[in-house]
Amino acid sequence: MGGKACIRGMRVTAAMVVNQIGAGRTIEEVLTDYPYLEREDVLQALQYAAWLAEGQDLALAEEA
Repeated sequence: MGGKACIRGMRVTAAMVVNQIGAGRTIEEVLTDYPYLEREDVLQALQYAAWLAEGQDLALAEEA
């Protein structure tokens, strides 16, 4: 996967999972879309994203 962080060596990146949550999908919906993932996988992806963002300023889009 081009050196990107993957979930348990699968062809699912942490970013794919985090983007799904960021788009408003629930953990349950993500698990339905990716039945081979476990709830802990999603939580670990979110923790990884938080770790990457630690100490960095992130510009959030303003709502219109």
